[in-house]
Amino acid sequence: MRKSSLFPVVALLAVLTACSDTPATTKKEPEKIEPVTGQTAVFRMYQMARSWAPDSQVMKMQSIRLTEVKEGAPGTAAAWQATFVSAAKSQSRSYTYSIVEGEGNLHQGAFAGPQEAWSGPRGLDSPFLMAAIKIDTTAAYKTAKETSHSHAAEYDKKNPGKPITILLERTAKHPNPAWRIIWGESAGTSNFSVLIDASTGEYLETLR
Repeated sequence: MRKSSLFPVVALLAVLTACSDTPATTKKEPEKIEPVTGQTAVFRMYQMARSWAPDSQVMKMQSIRLTEVKEGAPGTAAAWQATFVSAAKSQSRSYTYSIVEGEGNLHQGAFAGPQEAWSGPRGLDSPFLMAAIKIDTTAAYKTAKETSHSHAAEYDKKNPGKPITILLERTAKHPNPAWRIIWGESAGTSNFSVLIDASTGEYLETLR
């Protein structure tokens, strides 16, 4: 009688031991999505533009603020839009790069927009080589903010909480493309922005 009563106990211990040997399943944390720099975004779009036209060159780019995405480090943005041109095709094409799906036909990752006719370089609407974009937007913002004669730190202190918009563009006075760090929603509505050389990282001028 004593011998037979041990069997249920032994069986129970075996089940408990097997359960303790099973590895605990851990929940995977969702991948953290961070806003990206202008240099990162333009190169992602450039990779796609090259498949459209091997001679693609960038003509301009701007950051896009998304209210549903928490702002990242200064000099980064949740989305960017660029215009590339092809002399061989005589066409231009817009591209976007976003870290999330958004309104206005904004898709996660690089996305190609419609093609349009392009008649060639005209003044400031002239493309430039990707190799000219040597300085990233985080460094450009830092230079704009820390250069004393830019007066950006002073302006930022007097106007706290202003959104930062960033453009990559050609300018009339300077040979290299420039990052335009704008305090405000756009160049047209802002009364303060700083130009930083996208090739050398040097402070160029303050626009008011």
